[in-house]
Order: sequence, then C-alpha cells, then structure tokens
Amino acid sequence: MRTTELALASMILAAVAGSAHAQSRPTEITIATEGAYEPWNFTGPDGKLAGFEVDLANDLCARMKIKCNIVAQDWDGLIPSLIAKKFDVIMASMIVTEKRLAAISFSEPYAPTAAAFMVEKSGPLANLPGTGTTVDLAGDKAKVEQELQPLRDALNGKAVGAQVSTANVAFLDTYFKDVVEPREYKTVEQHDLDLQAGRIDAVIAQTTSLTATLSKEDFKDYAIAGPTFTGGVFGQGIAAGLRKDDTELKAMLDEAIRAAKSDGTINTLARKWMKIDLE
Repeated sequence: MRTTELALASMILAAVAGSAHAQSRPTEITIATEGAYEPWNFTGPDGKLAGFEVDLANDLCARMKIKCNIVAQDWDGLIPSLIAKKFDVIMASMIVTEKRLAAISFSEPYAPTAAAFMVEKSGPLANLPGTGTTVDLAGDKAKVEQELQPLRDALNGKAVGAQVSTANVAFLDTYFKDVVEPREYKTVEQHDLDLQAGRIDAVIAQTTSLTATLSKEDFKDYAIAGPTFTGGVFGQGIAAGLRKDDTELKAMLDEAIRAAKSDGTINTLARKWMKIDLE
C-alpha cells in the first residue's frame, strides 16, 4: 500500500536481482524516516528530527553497538531508495504487508497499528455508526461487510482524505470505493488542513497520528468518529524495513527490538510521545 502495483513490481525485480549474499555485521548504518508523521517522526522547529521512532532508532543503535545516521526521506520514495542503497533501514511507521514483503524484508514489529476517521465535531459525520467499537478486517468477510454497511451509508457521497500510497488508501479502495470520493495527499498535514478548510468531509489515518493532530489547539473542534479498524489491509504491525539480503542486520534489529520490548523501553517511549502503552 503506499506504492503502486507497477512500482512494486519493479522494486521486487530489483530486490531479487540484488540479493546475492548475506550482509556481514555492519558497524555503521543510515536509517531513513519520513520526518512528517507526528508523533512517530517529525521535524521540529529547530530543524532536527524527533519523535517516537527517532528515539527508538537511537536506542536500538545503542543496543546493537553501531553508529547510526538518521535522515529524512519523502514517504513515497522510501522503498525505492532503500532498494537503491541510499540508506539501510526504514523506520517510518511502515506497516508490514504482503505486497511490501515481496519487495523488502522487515524486522519484528515494534508497534501494532489501528486506524480511524477524523471529522468535525459539529458536522454531519460527528455521530458516525460504530464509535467506540473495533472492526477486525481480518475476521469473517460477511461479518465485516455487515459491520461496515452503516458506515458506507453514512459516508455515501462524502470526500475522504488519506495519505498517498498508504494502507488507509487501500482501506478506502477496498471497502468504500463505490460510495466515497477518495482524495490522496502527499502528507497527513495536507489532508488535515483540507479537512479544516472544509474541502473534504473526513480523513482516515492511524489513531496515534490523529491523536497528535487533535492535541493541537487548531483542531479542538474535531474528533475521532466511527470504529477503530485493525487487521486486513492494515497489515501485521509496524516494523523496520530492510533489503532482503541484509540478513545480519535484520537479526541484529530483531534482537534489539525484543530487548527494548522486554525491558519496557518501547512502552516508555510510547507513553512519552503518544500517551499510550503499545502492548
């Protein structure tokens, strides 16, 4: 999701062609993040990268005893640039999906994922059906369709924003394509601003991202509405992306992530940046 079918096909061929030998243990790596997805990763007023994944990346690098450089990269260029060896790891709230696994490898997940709609509190969508419930898209197909039908009715004819090439776009395409007008944006900030300006009726995004948006004074008149969505197009959790042949680096990252989970570091960082526990 966050890539087109054609682009993914090209990436898969490049990945397979470049997979020759396992990487030896690295001593220095470059980690790319988007730098525009608060609170996961963002660029602060001082121009420096910050957020949950930036802190986690630094922690993992310390555990692996290697030097890490963290750089910003536009979201839609992350996988192609990884395969082109412009950097070594992606840590950008990237969801593990089957399509992405065909092109790149992933570490163990370090966070679950869930998505929801954000709407104007006083608007016509303020009381979307299912608010306060969770819909597991990996469940029984007939049951999922039944749970989503009231939402489809409520959103019929509405314009809904989502960040380009994300699982959120795939969600709209899979379940709402024939009833809503989907609009894709380069960044979440862009669709948030269009919602605020009244150019769209709702946005769909990760709940953690929406919570960060709703904590801002400018968005006090907005709220999460409707169910929380998990599973299915929302993948297998959020993890670090790597090239397929970097098996040694993957093993190092997996070990470091397990340790960070075990000693509570990941939840400590989650409470710092998201005000929640991830497990």
